[in-house]
Amino acid sequence: MGKKLLAVLLAATMAVGLAACGSSGSTGSGKAGESTGAAAGSAGEKELKVQVGPNPETVDPALNSAVDGGNMILHAFECLLTVGEDGTLQPGCAETWEESEDGLTWTFHLRDGLKWSDGSDLTAEDFVYSWKRVCDPKVAAPYAETVLGMVKGYKKAIEGDLDALAVTAPDAKTLKVEMDSPCTFFGSLAAFATLSPVQKATIEANGDAWAVAPETYVSNGPFYMTEWEQGSHITFSKNPYYWNKDAVKLDKLTFVLIEDANAAYSAYQTGEISFIKDVPTEEIPSLQGNEEFHVDPIIGTYYINLNCDKDIFKDAKVRKALSLAIDRKYVAETIMQGTYSPAGSFIGPGWLDTDDSEFEAKANGGKPYIDVDNYKANLEEAKKLLADAGYPNGEGFPKISYSTNDSGYHKPVAEYLQQAWAQLGIDMDVNMVEWASFTPMRRNGEYDVARNGWVGDYTDPSNMLDLLYSTNGNNDGKYNNPEYDKAMEESRSTVDPAARSAALHKAEDILMEDAGCIPVAYYNDFYLQSPKITGMWHSTTGYWYFMYADIAE
Repeated sequence: MGKKLLAVLLAATMAVGLAACGSSGSTGSGKAGESTGAAAGSAGEKELKVQVGPNPETVDPALNSAVDGGNMILHAFECLLTVGEDGTLQPGCAETWEESEDGLTWTFHLRDGLKWSDGSDLTAEDFVYSWKRVCDPKVAAPYAETVLGMVKGYKKAIEGDLDALAVTAPDAKTLKVEMDSPCTFFGSLAAFATLSPVQKATIEANGDAWAVAPETYVSNGPFYMTEWEQGSHITFSKNPYYWNKDAVKLDKLTFVLIEDANAAYSAYQTGEISFIKDVPTEEIPSLQGNEEFHVDPIIGTYYINLNCDKDIFKDAKVRKALSLAIDRKYVAETIMQGTYSPAGSFIGPGWLDTDDSEFEAKANGGKPYIDVDNYKANLEEAKKLLADAGYPNGEGFPKISYSTNDSGYHKPVAEYLQQAWAQLGIDMDVNMVEWASFTPMRRNGEYDVARNGWVGDYTDPSNMLDLLYSTNGNNDGKYNNPEYDKAMEESRSTVDPAARSAALHKAEDILMEDAGCIPVAYYNDFYLQSPKITGMWHSTTGYWYFMYADIAE
């Protein structure tokens, strides 16, 4: 067969996603607010102001694992490949690419004249440095294993021997990647923000501080950072050195940093902001039929982590009891106002099996692992499991704390869980945490129980299932089951699609029987967008693409 040029389809299949949004009441004309979208700069600059979240935890591509930070990185950096509006892989920094016949070598050919935002040359060596940096144990990139675990030499690299990683630059325009085992979706990883190029000289000169100030935030994408006022806004300006700069119509793209949904909605109504991701959830009913209110499906699951390092959660019976005591239909249809769907499995709609069919259709014999229509029976089973674990009616069960950030439905869900678990005799406090502190706290295991969620980076179910692998940097629940790890390792090593599918399904079987985490609902994205914004799009992976947007007069 020789080498084949890839145009891999990411499959923009529908799923259900992340809704911390709603929107505001309609006016008499059916409008949610008249937002102009353009800020009239002193020289008539075209500026788009949007809200996708509060102050991000990080905008270092190697360290980010949040959607809000990812949206910002997406506009400042460009990977080897990009994702088009139709979900297909498109050329980015690489103009062409090939996969060898045995699937063990990927070769990317960079386009001519690539530059950093400071005007210096960008070469294949920059990708070599950046990808090795992701493996650096001193950096501790949470996505390292997910994006590079299949590359030859990864295990040595993650232990500190970075040169063992088989990523090389035969010349300034060629990047060669050698694999331990074939990875059919590696093209999708080459388009994922973690593998963005970062400038070695800047990082070596500034250390971790390189990604916190416009002066040192050198990037290579459509925009570059020109202002960051903590807690207020981050402004990106059009990058004059970007290879496709002629297609960029905006002079500035400003991310207004607002955590409070009411404040975001107010800013939208006054026209200060033209797009908001976070809207008061109580406004959702009044927004039906409003042209500015959008509900888009994404692939992802809203779930709960039980800290498996805590003695009380080491017993699978306890974990499963807490899971079955949740009325998922009530959460999704009442608390979340029908904007989410009840989750009876970890992997929901939109994830693709190895034959491109829906993964969930073959899971557990085609049935959800949890019967969301039979809550009464689930609750009785939960009480029995807790008693079998040694805590009849919750007797002797220690008081626990549930940690979450206060946006969207998170607080009412937390209050519901207090009531649901009280039926088991369990006493729980709710710990509200600011977003910028919440994710590192959860990652470090500084909690008992915590809200979590994941929106897919690509449609292969390994993207979700890898989260629970014992050494994965995003395994916030510290779940550790050797049989689960073995199934995931089998899925990585086999070249047979049927065997890989079987291994992935086996992993989910183990996870759900073990209640390694507690899936609650499947996501959707909700947002308000001024009709004056044109040329932008939203992906099933939960990102908004503003780089080629325009603002109608």
